[in-house]
Amino acid sequence: MKIFLTGGSGYIGRATITELVRQGHTVTALARSDSAEHAVATAGATPVRGGLTDLNVLNHAAARAEAVVHLAQAATGDQDLAAATAMQDGIGGGTYVHTGGSWVYGDTDGIADETAPWNPPDLVAWRKPVEDAVLARAAQGGRPVIIRPGLLYGGDNRLIDEFFIRPGRTSGAIAYIGTGANHWALVHVDDLARLYAAALAAKPGSIYLGVGDTHPTAEQVAQACAHAAGLDGKTLSITLDQARAQMGPIADAFALDQRFTPAKARTELGWTPAHADPLSVFAHA
Repeated sequence: MKIFLTGGSGYIGRATITELVRQGHTVTALARSDSAEHAVATAGATPVRGGLTDLNVLNHAAARAEAVVHLAQAATGDQDLAAATAMQDGIGGGTYVHTGGSWVYGDTDGIADETAPWNPPDLVAWRKPVEDAVLARAAQGGRPVIIRPGLLYGGDNRLIDEFFIRPGRTSGAIAYIGTGANHWALVHVDDLARLYAAALAAKPGSIYLGVGDTHPTAEQVAQACAHAAGLDGKTLSITLDQARAQMGPIADAFALDQRFTPAKARTELGWTPAHADPLSVFAHA
């Protein structure tokens, strides 16, 4: 299948291109710079020069593909919707896979699935109108699919590394927010890449949570990261206000208590997360 992908030079994108190529697909990927072109080409895709605001580029690239996978993180909801609209117009009746996120559900109060009510922190509240518009295309002959990944790990860890591990090396202890008893819904980047590939065959209008079966607490993650960072397991509790001052609005997302089941993707797409021990990965990163 010919696939056009955005966000290909990023953390998720490189893994997804690699998986799609491994499965025999031909991938073109948006790239807004020379370094991005090099990254997507190294992963196995043909670069298409442009950015998320280049709507004609998005439309034409989608029109030449059989499916689109939109991974790039837009700066605003309006920008994301404009990009999604351009690509859905271009792909027509082909599959369009859109990226959301599990944080939109807020605290889950136990194990939840895709039908859980939304209660997003301000950071991701903009996703609702965008996803509604994306899914509305199913009634017009489109094939929209939405993936809502959990918090990623594996490889360079990205958010967790930026907001917890690197600051912890400086301070001498890895922080967690409050008691650290809140659970994180994690997914390994390689497992998520396989989910995006599997979603190409999903029914129009489908929504899937991209999460693993294991949900460690924030304190447990901090302890594992502290061992890997050579800090003798030293951790530090900080208040939510302190976290906001240090991290900005994303602190409210890290403080969420979330547990989900990947049962829907397992049943409908045959996707089973292969990485079942995130704490081991964190402890040896």
